Amino acid sequence: MSKFEKSGWAEKKHAKEFVENADIYILERKRLFMILKSFYKYFLLDSELERPIKVLDLGCGNGALTMELLKEDDKIQATLVDGSSEMLKNARENLEPYSHINFIHKTFQKLLKSESEESDILVDGFDLVISSLAIHHLHLEEKRSFFSYIYNHLNHGGFFLNIDVVKAPVNELERWYRVLWSEWIHENQDNLEVDTNFEYLPLQYKNNPDNHPDNLQDQLDALKSVGFKQVDCYYKYGVFSIYGGKK
Repeated sequence: MSKFEKSGWAEKKHAKEFVENADIYILERKRLFMILKSFYKYFLLDSELERPIKVLDLGCGNGALTMELLKEDDKIQATLVDGSSEMLKNARENLEPYSHINFIHKTFQKLLKSESEESDILVDGFDLVISSLAIHHLHLEEKRSFFSYIYNHLNHGGFFLNIDVVKAPVNELERWYRVLWSEWIHENQDNLEVDTNFEYLPLQYKNNPDNHPDNLQDQLDALKSVGFKQVDCYYKYGVFSIYGGKK
């Protein structure tokens, strides 16, 4: 059994709960989507490409990131990858109106293994690789290998953008970031008048053995080490961040 299959994400119930409640407990989720779309419009939609833009969505979940990009550009050719069959099922349902979408059921570890065995299933080069709340399940050395994998699958001039949780550089900040997150969830629950309380999630995130967040600077350095340019953090709110680079 793989590491992914041992995690909560392999369970249908866990995936269903995330899809139904993500807007409540992912801090500033709508703003994260807004920044993603702004990035896409500025760096890719207004580019001089005379063909559809190719997007790779890694750890796609229910396809939320790709759906947001399709609102800006319905000609996108997208490949969505996830290790959860339940998540891919949701993504297929959400993206059913679009014919130019490809779905791949693979974990990140299997993607890396397929490349090392020279049997890589991702043969196309991509103009944009995106990921959301998935790469933090990898250890730092695995992240570095995965960043290299992403770099190798980008076209020259292509971009990588990752929305994910990161670890604070010191424990005192880490504790406050979790308080900040809980306060935001509390405010959001009140505004939406929901009955379920999700204020336990920041502590659960900390104690979950499947989570391996690294500090932001280490991940930016890892991107640079595999060849990415213009590496930066585009947004940060507590443990949530958007960072990336250009090939």
